[in-house]
Amino acid sequence: MKYLNVLYSLAITFSLISCGSSDSSDTTPEPTNNQRSVNTNSPAPVTNTNVVQPSGLAPSASNTFVGEKGTLSRNGNKLFDANGEVIQLRGMSLFWSQWIGKYYNPAAVKWLKEDWNINIIRAAMGVEHDSGFLSNPEFEKQKVFTVIEAAIQEGIYVIVDWHSHEAQNHEEAAIAFFGEVAQRYGAYPNIIYETYNEPLRGDSWRNVLKPYHEAVIAEIRKHDPDNLIVCGTPTYSQDVDDVIGNEIEDDNVAYTLHYYAASHKQSLRDKAQQAIDADLLLFVTEYGTTEASGNGFLDVAESRRWWEFLDDNDISWCNWSVADKAEQSAALAPGARSTGGWSANQITRSGNLVRDELRLKN
Repeated sequence: MKYLNVLYSLAITFSLISCGSSDSSDTTPEPTNNQRSVNTNSPAPVTNTNVVQPSGLAPSASNTFVGEKGTLSRNGNKLFDANGEVIQLRGMSLFWSQWIGKYYNPAAVKWLKEDWNINIIRAAMGVEHDSGFLSNPEFEKQKVFTVIEAAIQEGIYVIVDWHSHEAQNHEEAAIAFFGEVAQRYGAYPNIIYETYNEPLRGDSWRNVLKPYHEAVIAEIRKHDPDNLIVCGTPTYSQDVDDVIGNEIEDDNVAYTLHYYAASHKQSLRDKAQQAIDADLLLFVTEYGTTEASGNGFLDVAESRRWWEFLDDNDISWCNWSVADKAEQSAALAPGARSTGGWSANQITRSGNLVRDELRLKN
């Protein structure tokens, strides 16, 4: 476990700050124009002296989830906490930051922890498209920093997601972004890096994706030698079996598996099982209870089969998504307040299904 010594006297000026997985038809859900929104007592972790830390940001308290579990590490196909125990995380993913960014705030994170029992939150920073990071970097980055700091305050884990379908075309931007995140927050055990959300069909693992991940990981490891990094896999993060025999040479790497319950069923679980049997650590950073479009049929039975599979294999997950978009996979009804405190009629059928699972299991 790393030891964290927060330097309260250090003054830093703060920088300003999903789509669903595709099925075999290559449909990937993105918002249409009219749907876009512009807007214990465990020892503390070891200090990484290369890390620049925000002024006054204390580590998660020792009686919080992260305070008790500490730095996460891979051993074979399992994720372990700092106490040497297998851990499975369950939580929620926020929506594309540039389109529904109103839930990227401390009050929403706090409510999700206290009422939904999440122990992990995913900040899905939109990279391409209108108003994404590439065109508005400081504004979008600050949204992610706000969620990171809220997660640290609440003592839960946070996935920093480069939410892109063509990240290899913006490698230098990704390197710079993750380098900054690692410098600012890498000493906190709360941080999990997701370097590529969903590569497209046809993107070669060996020739395209692995070299991209290696370049970004090299920058992260200059500043943060310890925290978990999750790497997107081919075909909207479904072809996890492509990694077998060609893994990334880093001791603390997991591989992304995405699914939508009404579209992706036993055949994808079989593919995931191949990767597990090959000793790969999988992490479901995004899944839905619906069809791959993010809409259509909400498949309760298949959602439960997936949860059973994830539980049986201790695979961590985040549900897509904390959004009030008018679609079946959204957890919230249109107009749901930005700061939590959601009443029963502000939570959708999918939201209630996932909330019940979180409150039962976490």
